[in-house]
Amino acid sequence: MTNLNNKFIGNEKKYLIETLKSKTSFVKKLETKFSKKSKISYSIAVNSGTSALHSALKALDVGYGDEVLIPAHTVIMPTLVTLELNAMPVYVDIDPNTFNICPRNLEKKITKKTKAIIAVHMHGLPADMPAIMQIAKKNNIRVIEDAAQCLFGKINDKYVGSFGDIACYSFETKKHICGFEGGMITTNNEKFAKKARKFAGLGYQTLTGKSSLKQKLPNYFRSPEYKRHSSLGLNYRMNEPTAAVVLAQLENSSKFVNRRIKVAGLFLKAIKNCHWLIPQFVPVNYKNVYWTITLKYYGDKYIGLSWKRFLNLYSKEISESFYAGLAVVPEETVLKNIKEIKKVLPIYNKCNYCKTLKSCIDTNKPYVCTNAYLVQPRLIQLKANQRNIKEVKQKALKLEKFIKRVESKFNNKNYNVKFI
Repeated sequence: MTNLNNKFIGNEKKYLIETLKSKTSFVKKLETKFSKKSKISYSIAVNSGTSALHSALKALDVGYGDEVLIPAHTVIMPTLVTLELNAMPVYVDIDPNTFNICPRNLEKKITKKTKAIIAVHMHGLPADMPAIMQIAKKNNIRVIEDAAQCLFGKINDKYVGSFGDIACYSFETKKHICGFEGGMITTNNEKFAKKARKFAGLGYQTLTGKSSLKQKLPNYFRSPEYKRHSSLGLNYRMNEPTAAVVLAQLENSSKFVNRRIKVAGLFLKAIKNCHWLIPQFVPVNYKNVYWTITLKYYGDKYIGLSWKRFLNLYSKEISESFYAGLAVVPEETVLKNIKEIKKVLPIYNKCNYCKTLKSCIDTNKPYVCTNAYLVQPRLIQLKANQRNIKEVKQKALKLEKFIKRVESKFNNKNYNVKFI
């Protein structure tokens, strides 16, 4: 019987040993298996989710002076790779209930320079891809799905990653499946697949959407006149040991995803009667795979208990902590360094970039991301990657009782109460 209390429950050790003995490429095996599992034509394994995003943007010919639409509340990586390509990140507000990119605000941010949209599936919930794709097609804009937090999430039984032009995944240690590091690019477009693989593989001219350097090379490759590199590229290739671990994890991915959903269900049941903890809204026919269990906190408003005070009490009572929401992207310290950022932006975008860094009260309405700024300070992310279901049940029961005591004590403004 599989012990789901462990992170590595399958062939990880076996495959790692095989990498030292076998001439078989585990990278190729992983790419083939991932394509089959995700029902996609092309999969390109790389060394990180960030590398996947960088390669995906490059495959779409994003470059100097182009604009890329990015959620205002997400990880910083989409912004960093956009800037590295000398392109302009333009921030789009989020839906205040799903915490994902807002299609209505997205449409307002489109200009003649808009080249791509990065739709991030935050916390395990798919973004509104039907609406996003309708907008993108109408405006002839390419779409990248960042599915790093949403492995095998679905909309109407269709996997995320299969809506846009190209998709990116991460196998970093906290993701649904773990290779310690690693990433994947997927697409149904042969041209994009080839360009992504070549950029991630030092621009070797023999690379295609399906084939890697492990293929059998023709005799002319050995000629002194042969030229190996036909395009610009970096070394983002996934190594064999990482591929071996990710492949073993992929074989048990359904178990890992379902376990997170079960963990989330237990915690969500515990807070179902709490009016000041509001879960991320999951639309009908959307499958949330719960990278984290994300809530909006209103305890300060309804019971007079600050976010930080709640964190401290929760940590003592439940014997674990939770995470805050990520900072609104343009508020990150590195992105406030205008002098540094201007080095990578074309002249005609420098002033526009400064505008994107203004707060939600900015009167320059096209750049306002009001929801992102209002929601972010309230976010709580409970851990969904817990492996011992018995312990989770105990924690969920503790949480339910804890909420009742908090409401009882703090409604009376007894801020110095001791919790037993």
